[in-house]
Amino acid sequence: MALTRLLALVLGATLTFLLFRAEAGEMGVNYGQVANDLPDPAAVVQLLKDNGITMVRIYDAKQEVLRSLANTGIKVMVMVPNENLAEAARNPWYALQWVRDNVAAYLPATQINGVSVGNEVFKWRPDLNWQLVPAMTNVHSALVQLGLADSVKVSTPVAFDAVTDSFPPSKGRFQDNIAQSVMKPMLEFLQRTGSYLSMNMYPFFAYANQGPGGTISLDYALGNPNPGVRDPVTGLVYHSLLDAQLDATYYATEKLLGSSNAGGVDVHQTEGGWASGGRRGRSLEDRVGGEAASIANAQAYNNNLINRILSGNTGTPHRPNANMDAYIFSLFNENGKGAGPDDIEQHFGLFYPNMQKVYEFDFHSDGPPAASWCVANAAVGEERLQATLDYACGHGADCSSIQPGAVCFEPNTRLAHASYAVNSYYQNKGRASGTCDFSGAAFVVFQEPAEICDPNASWCVANAAVGEAWLQAALDWACGNGADCGPIQPGASCFEPNTRVAHASYAFNSYYQRNHRASGTCDFAGAASVVFKAPKIGNCVLPWRAWIKETTSMSNGSFAAI
Repeated sequence: MALTRLLALVLGATLTFLLFRAEAGEMGVNYGQVANDLPDPAAVVQLLKDNGITMVRIYDAKQEVLRSLANTGIKVMVMVPNENLAEAARNPWYALQWVRDNVAAYLPATQINGVSVGNEVFKWRPDLNWQLVPAMTNVHSALVQLGLADSVKVSTPVAFDAVTDSFPPSKGRFQDNIAQSVMKPMLEFLQRTGSYLSMNMYPFFAYANQGPGGTISLDYALGNPNPGVRDPVTGLVYHSLLDAQLDATYYATEKLLGSSNAGGVDVHQTEGGWASGGRRGRSLEDRVGGEAASIANAQAYNNNLINRILSGNTGTPHRPNANMDAYIFSLFNENGKGAGPDDIEQHFGLFYPNMQKVYEFDFHSDGPPAASWCVANAAVGEERLQATLDYACGHGADCSSIQPGAVCFEPNTRLAHASYAVNSYYQNKGRASGTCDFSGAAFVVFQEPAEICDPNASWCVANAAVGEAWLQAALDWACGNGADCGPIQPGASCFEPNTRVAHASYAFNSYYQRNHRASGTCDFAGAASVVFKAPKIGNCVLPWRAWIKETTSMSNGSFAAI
């Protein structure tokens, strides 16, 4: 396969277009306070500033929080609680006074940019369905009277289960009991006032609740690169469950307003996130375990979302030019949610209550966290992959390792070579925002990908010269401190050869790879050393990345992602 070739002028012009980025959306967080161990609002505001978080949504309009946000530049959406909604609908004067007390009183020092009228009313307070649009109308009228309607928008967060027949997305429609009676007048209100439809969408719950034999893949739910799912009606291909949920909402909107009139209403994600722990929860009918709820998955989902929004990639297959802001749920792990510490609902936070991060993320617009990679998107086709590969190799990527005969030439496929090249380009550009896009020909991921060859691969093997007792002590330590020693248990794939040096090599290497081959992690006081050629011990081939495990006969070196 030819690795690079001269590009025609028209292709050069095309690639210049490919690197163009749309105006970025805004990323925020939901600052919930259903807990008894959270820091005070002043400390929380400093935490927001330190981490580049510029937009928050709160579930009330607490004076202490709004005053702490004054003169920070952080935008905030306040909320009329569900219990006040009926009065706001019945009494325009109540709505006016609420806006005076909870919005106007804090402007302009506190940048209030939105009012949520209720929260998931259809789901939790269906008795208030008929009051919802009148309450929104009265709150908006109050903002008009006070001269604030241009800068403060009114919406109401809707749980995604208000959309039925959500797959394929083109079949999406709102539930019959709310479609004509509430959703249509609400959408007309949003369109008339220049506001947006607020949706609370959780791909996590859709994935976790599907049960055994479900068809939703983890990569599709997380927004990682994947082959995609095709809508058989429209032919559109979806590479993330969030996009499918967004488009199901857009199609549902069009069924009420007509496709020619619905374009003026964007959908914003006012809640969404992924649990980092827990095993039970009312939202999961006590069915889900840690396989779905994990720190690695939460980090992947939320970082994928953050990077997507900040890079301006807010469109969907059906609405490629759509704008979207998004709020991650939630800022903290909240110990008052759910039914105890094992409840998944207590594990959606970006931070622990002590203000330590649950995992790495970055809201700054200058790029995602250091632990990120860029991979090519197979769905764009061979021609686009070749053009992207050529551009990356010609504009700063180091493509020497994918030349014929070089260490990363195999596998000799366009996808593998393109992934290597775009990742080299991305890393060499300091992982700056927009340097892994190529107009959809590449994605940023936050778990080390299988398809990118590492030209500096290395392994950790045991040193037989230190003796059996020393090897056993080091083997025990490695297995007790993070190494995956399952494959060297009796009957497992790498139990044979059943020697101490073979088992120690497997354990030492697992520890070394899981610690990202950091300096000092292959030493064990002289019991191990680093090698740069893949070692084969009997029929067992040592893995070379922390996320890889053995799946079939080790004699062929076959691996699969965990």
